[in-house]
Amino acid sequence: MVTIIDYKSGNLRSISNGFKKIGVEPKITDNPEDIASADYLVLPGVGAFGTAMENLNPFKDLIYEHIAEDKPFLGICLGQQVLLSSSDEAPNVKGLELFKGHVEKIPEGRKIPHMGWNQINLIKDCPILNGVDKKSFYFVHSYHAILEDESNIAATCDYGIDIAAALSSNNLFSTQFHPEKSGVAGLKILKNFVNLEL
Repeated sequence: MVTIIDYKSGNLRSISNGFKKIGVEPKITDNPEDIASADYLVLPGVGAFGTAMENLNPFKDLIYEHIAEDKPFLGICLGQQVLLSSSDEAPNVKGLELFKGHVEKIPEGRKIPHMGWNQINLIKDCPILNGVDKKSFYFVHSYHAILEDESNIAATCDYGIDIAAALSSNNLFSTQFHPEKSGVAGLKILKNFVNLEL
């Protein structure tokens, strides 16, 4: 079962429709029992880091337990950023710290937000990115992830700087872009995710 966490900070209909297009009927829920029993857990995200972390508070332990059991987890957009330790967007708010690092505003000198299509460059083997190297995906964000351990970066994109487009560690994955809004290549990522072995 693919379970999408409803924490009032995600574009739930869009990501749900993405899974439906590949023949998967996801469950959107804020029920702790449903989240605890999920095989595949998805954390979408639209909005601000501080609000997202406040809304995630009831679900943090469930997320940690899911990942500790090495079950597949996918964070999308803001759902990637909250996986880090902290963010410039909410300096006094602690992130989930599943990846050590900090979220910074995209530097001046380029259009903010970074909005539209951009090609990703795969920099390590990552099962959810199989078959999509050099493909273009849809981004919309003003902040980006800076990792302490760059071996957790699975793909980057060029926006005058290298932006961490995707992260991975074991069965923990995230994308800064929106796979559900990225056409055939994005659906390929969702399909790769649901085909991961449990």
